[in-house]
Amino acid sequence: MKAYDNNDSGKRRGGFIGRHPILANIVIIIIVALLGLVIAYLSLALFTKHGQTDVVPRVVNSSYASAVEKLHAAGFKVEIKDSLYLDNVKPGLVIEQFPAGGAVVKPDRKIYLYINAVHPKEVVIDPMGDSRQPALRGISMRQAKVQLEELGFKKIKIVYVLGDSDRVLKISVNGRPVYKHQKIPVNATIVMEVYDGRKTALTDSLQNAEYANQLNEPYAPDEEYITEPYNSYSEFEEIPLEEEYENEEEQSQPVSTGAGLE
Repeated sequence: MKAYDNNDSGKRRGGFIGRHPILANIVIIIIVALLGLVIAYLSLALFTKHGQTDVVPRVVNSSYASAVEKLHAAGFKVEIKDSLYLDNVKPGLVIEQFPAGGAVVKPDRKIYLYINAVHPKEVVIDPMGDSRQPALRGISMRQAKVQLEELGFKKIKIVYVLGDSDRVLKISVNGRPVYKHQKIPVNATIVMEVYDGRKTALTDSLQNAEYANQLNEPYAPDEEYITEPYNSYSEFEEIPLEEEYENEEEQSQPVSTGAGLE
């Protein structure tokens, strides 16, 4: 009985697993890994619909309702990516789609739509400071214009007013001033009043003109401005206007000669 047991255990120890346990475990691991890869590949192909494709319908320039209906009928999902505002496009139309019409994609793909908004986008042109203060006042004309263009404004009218420098005095929309933190439609016409920088030159000109006028009036200037002071401006004779005209008429008449009297 014991001899039978020894022979049976010897046969079991003589198998591949018994004789090479480490190598057998490696083989088992490889087999399990291969099976896992096969299962993963089949599952991935099942869920991603490998080898299956559909063509995306073109829905640009269609209404949003029509575009959604058309894409759903083709087996696609729809999501609005963003809404823009274009003056030359009817509100509510699809202005762009991604993927584009005619693209070959997987079935059940999500299609992103860009819609032309019904109302124009509104932005704040000056979010800093007190809301009771005029927007963009005090900054340079160039900086203000660049800032407005970056926000999307295309209709910007510049009006110059008398001032010291090229700084912004006031921003107006539809005849009304714009204040800080106030929202403005991007399609609005911006009127930007800017100082023209001529005030200093004009002030100098006015001062020079005033000084020139003073030279024609009786006054005693300061001694530091003249080299030979005089007592009064009355020493210069002023000719009345009527006498001046009479003198001009006398000079214009021809001088008579003796030959003419004969």
